Amino acid sequence: MAYTATHQTATRGNTGRFAATMNSLRVRLAQYRVYRRTLNELERLSDRDLADLGISRSMITTVSADAAYGNN
Repeated sequence: MAYTATHQTATRGNTGRFAATMNSLRVRLAQYRVYRRTLNELERLSDRDLADLGISRSMITTVSADAAYGNN
């Protein structure tokens, strides 16, 4: 009976994966900050100001997510 064993060792590829993970975390944090800032600013507006923008109060989270994450 034969079998194979593979061993993964720390190589330079791990450094690249770590850098990619850190970059991904930075991007996600920046997106979350845009979401929170947009959400807070829209929540502070009066109903009349929101109506002038064409936004109802129930749309605030959706508009904030669209601004931050580009969801349509």
